[in-house]
Amino acid sequence: MWKLVVGFIVFAAVALFILSKAGDQVDMSGEKHGSEATHAPEPAASR
Repeated sequence: MWKLVVGFIVFAAVALFILSKAGDQVDMSGEKHGSEATHAPEPAASR
């Protein structure tokens, strides 16, 4: 049982470390649909 608790604490510490290093670049709001989606069209290939 104590191994589960230690594993959870280690996992939570790693997750918090990654989120703190990422800063503002992490979008936790889920999938975007409609006008709020920011998909830019790919530029046309020039020859």
